[in-house]
Amino acid sequence: MADSSLTHPTRKPRAIGAWLASTGRLLRALLHDPAGAIGLAMIALLGVIALCAPWLPLKDPLQLYIDHRLEAPSAAFWFGTDQVGRDLLSRTIWGARASLSIGMCAVAIGLVLGTGIGLVAGYRAGSWLDETLMKIMEVLASIPLLIWAIALVGITGTDTLHLGFLVISNETKLVLLIGVLYAPGLARLTHSLAKAEAQAEYVAARILQGASGTRIMLSDILPNIVSPVLIQASLLLGVTIIVEASLSFIGLGVQPPTPSWGAMLSDARALIFTDNWWVSVFPGAAVFVSVLAFNLFGDSMRTILDPRRRNARATQLPGGTL
Repeated sequence: MADSSLTHPTRKPRAIGAWLASTGRLLRALLHDPAGAIGLAMIALLGVIALCAPWLPLKDPLQLYIDHRLEAPSAAFWFGTDQVGRDLLSRTIWGARASLSIGMCAVAIGLVLGTGIGLVAGYRAGSWLDETLMKIMEVLASIPLLIWAIALVGITGTDTLHLGFLVISNETKLVLLIGVLYAPGLARLTHSLAKAEAQAEYVAARILQGASGTRIMLSDILPNIVSPVLIQASLLLGVTIIVEASLSFIGLGVQPPTPSWGAMLSDARALIFTDNWWVSVFPGAAVFVSVLAFNLFGDSMRTILDPRRRNARATQLPGGTL
């Protein structure tokens, strides 16, 4: 029997527990989709490598091997060294920690903010709260990310920011900035879905039963609209890797000497037309592989959760059609 909980919003209330129970079927669907399985495996491998970096037998990513500057890949330095003699293998692996953590944390912040704002505004459609929240989202979305980044650096600088007992690094500022700027797109999507659900008969029935607005939004509306929101969030993961690398490349992101793929590419741009190909190839390949992994994962999620694409591909699950 088809499991509609993963393919389209239903017009009846669903318990959060029932929605969570579908996670296993979603995982099986990903594993039975070639793109999803490859993307998931690549993400898992990148995550394990990044998490285990402190315990891997790597050279210090900040140590300068002065006598080995711009050394080609060899048994001693598998990825070679950069112009100041730092080991590129170590810096590439440690750079994964910065790039992946910034990407995932930023998308998580955008998902929580955007979904929360869109859900409240959609449920209260037509009210002053709806108009105010969505106007704020429109203003945030109207200004490009680069302009916001330049403004943030201009106000706070690139050094660690001390606000009383709070110590905010430039990486944390970058996460918050990207996360907040992802919120408007997710909020608009959630708003349109929640607005339609709020007009459904089951919501009116729940109101007559005395259910609070918070309970209706979280227990009834949210499970019915979560699939398209998760699809959009999964696709943003790959975009965030490029955004972080781009900001670090122009000096607005992760600051030296902390290794990140964008900063490594920035260091390598002066050598791009020389024979020192390894300085730019390995961090560039890391960006390519990670973006490819998240795009494969996001495309598979869209195929599985979007009924139109699902019907076109006719994805099959063990024990039935998803």
